[in-house]
Amino acid sequence: MDGDDAISRVFLFDGARAQEISLDDFCARTQDAPFSWVHADGWKEDARHVASRCDHMPEAALSALLAQETRPRCTLMAHGALVNLRGLGAADDDGGDPLVSIRLWAEEARVISVSYRPLAAMEPVMQQMLRGLIRDPGDLIAAFAQQITEALDPEVAELGDGLDEIESALTEHGPAEARRRVSEIRATAIGYRRFIAPQRQALERLSAADAPWLEPDDRLHLQEAADRCARMAEELEAVRERSALAHEELTDLRAEQMNRQALIISVVALVFLPLTFLTGLLGMNVDGIPYAHEPWAFWGVVGVCMAMAAGIAGWFAATQWLK
Repeated sequence: MDGDDAISRVFLFDGARAQEISLDDFCARTQDAPFSWVHADGWKEDARHVASRCDHMPEAALSALLAQETRPRCTLMAHGALVNLRGLGAADDDGGDPLVSIRLWAEEARVISVSYRPLAAMEPVMQQMLRGLIRDPGDLIAAFAQQITEALDPEVAELGDGLDEIESALTEHGPAEARRRVSEIRATAIGYRRFIAPQRQALERLSAADAPWLEPDDRLHLQEAADRCARMAEELEAVRERSALAHEELTDLRAEQMNRQALIISVVALVFLPLTFLTGLLGMNVDGIPYAHEPWAFWGVVGVCMAMAAGIAGWFAATQWLK
């Protein structure tokens, strides 16, 4: 494989400091570092090449690591653990799913991660690695879990805030625009919850796993991230239910507006119906029309029509038909 085409990033921690090296240098090493992290792009062939460096990785773990469609999970295999997480994508990512996946194979002193789309949490975690804050696989997975939940938390809260604004201003905005916004919020909440709920289970299972590379503080951070995922899943479920209720309310509001418009049209038609009858009766081209040759006849008919219209409109107003 041509090293110029590889876009993998390799980080080593030697016990004192962390550094980034090339994939070729990593493959040429004969001695393992106290901790190494290799991240590969799943669309490149170097992902399988990097994964093959783990001699003891089960074939099932390798297949899951390179799979394109994943859900959050944590599976203990042999001496390691396969962890799939989902988080917000990078700002310039316009993929299909609202949450981007990252697959991690963690074992003693080594983590291999693969992703097919850019993850927003990737760069902050890499910066933590270079600053020497990540020293083992537990630190790395806990850092990903914390970064993902911290980025998702305000996004989930914004969904609820947007729904609050729509519910508090139903009469100020058109039902069509409000229904479109409610549908967007509901679809986003469903998409988020689809991955956040199993991600909570994956983090809880990992925090309780019997893995020597998981330290007590790593388990604490993983459990904290799992608790935040649980809270976000509950809030997303509430947003989904509130969106359904808001959609029904907007549908009722739209039906009420249409009924009111139909009522106004009916009232106008009822006002002009007797006038149309009167003018049609007097407009017949036959002999015997009363006052046909009187100079005041036209204005007399206009006056009678205005009086009838005013009387009918007054009756509708007195009976409060439009309220």
